[in-house]
Amino acid sequence: MNAVTLRDIGYGMVMFSGIVLMLLDIPLKAEGAESPRASYDLLRIIDLAVERNPVMAGARGVIDQSAGQRVTAGAYPNPTIKGDSGRGFLRDAGPVLTPEIPKSATEYFFSAGQPLEWPAKRAARQLAAEAGLAGATAGLVETRLNLATDVKLAFYDLLLAQRDEGLARQNLEIVKDVQRIVNVRVRLGEAPQFEAIKAQVEVLKADQVVTRAENAVQVNRVILDTLTVGALGSDYTIDGEFRYFPKDLDLGRLITLAVDQHPSIQRLAKSVEQADRNIQFERHARVPNVTVSGSYAREYGREGFDFGVSVPTPIWYRQQGEIAKALGAKRTEEAAFLRIRNTLVKEVNQYFQDAETTAHLIEVFEKGLLKQAQEALRIAQFSFQQGAVSLLEVLDAQRVQRQILFDYAQARFELSIALTRLERAVGGPL
Repeated sequence: MNAVTLRDIGYGMVMFSGIVLMLLDIPLKAEGAESPRASYDLLRIIDLAVERNPVMAGARGVIDQSAGQRVTAGAYPNPTIKGDSGRGFLRDAGPVLTPEIPKSATEYFFSAGQPLEWPAKRAARQLAAEAGLAGATAGLVETRLNLATDVKLAFYDLLLAQRDEGLARQNLEIVKDVQRIVNVRVRLGEAPQFEAIKAQVEVLKADQVVTRAENAVQVNRVILDTLTVGALGSDYTIDGEFRYFPKDLDLGRLITLAVDQHPSIQRLAKSVEQADRNIQFERHARVPNVTVSGSYAREYGREGFDFGVSVPTPIWYRQQGEIAKALGAKRTEEAAFLRIRNTLVKEVNQYFQDAETTAHLIEVFEKGLLKQAQEALRIAQFSFQQGAVSLLEVLDAQRVQRQILFDYAQARFELSIALTRLERAVGGPL
């Protein structure tokens, strides 16, 4: 009878456990419950920023302007057409005037002139417009690169703030656990009341750290949302990890990529080319446009056709000022090209060294410091529970462990920042 009863009770417990598990598996939504936060990864945020940020619209507007200038450069000069009409009167006919000859008649005059542009000047203007359009296209790529970099930097700032908040909450829970143990000991008379006061102070300090970490998360969340022009909203989460140092990264190859493919280099190279084409245009502009014209006149008692050529003669002025201005513009663009080239080479070297140094530091954390700090905290907590160490020793071990975790997260953050800036200096993915 007892065996049957125990068996029935066992079956009952199994059935009850199954029902509980089924109920727990059913998603319950209480009335008025908050909906889950939207979560975004880095690539999605970059796409939203590219889609909505006004700097991209500005760069596309520059392309539209350059495309319009190319259309203008390919246009031909419009002809000039003129027409006159009026009433003509016969005045000095003398005895020739007879009743059969009218005293007046309608007169007509039509003329047309077509400017003919020097072909070399037209070709130089068109090539300058093509270079300007190519430069504007490279400028769009450059703008996207800079915007994506800004998004990545803000993303990693928010990610670090979230990690700091998580560490602060873990620290608060550890301090609360220590406080509970201290309070028990104080009630049992195993520790003085002062120990409980110190534990309470540590809890308050840890709670303040959590509050500051929450504020930092909110500030960085707003900064990232601003880059997407409000597409993320005020309450969202991000999904991502810090970056690791690529093992096959070569400094020489990165410098070559920066010099050859960076959109800033390409844009300025096209600006130099456009300036050179403008010099050619101004030099060819010394050859004036020839205007070919023709006219037809029908006057009272006369009809005539005329043809002519009009050529401005460049005797006193031959584009000296425009040529000098174009030469100065070219020197300015060449200086900007060399300056950005040297800056990119310097930045590639700097950020590569920063990333490599930080990667070595991360290895030190992962190979020993993290485990040692965690083990030291575990031993201190266990010893405190056994009464072998004081509250101060536990708090010291906890502070050291939290500081090491934060320094590790900071190193991962700095590596991600260095690699992101290295990508911007290189002009694309590593």
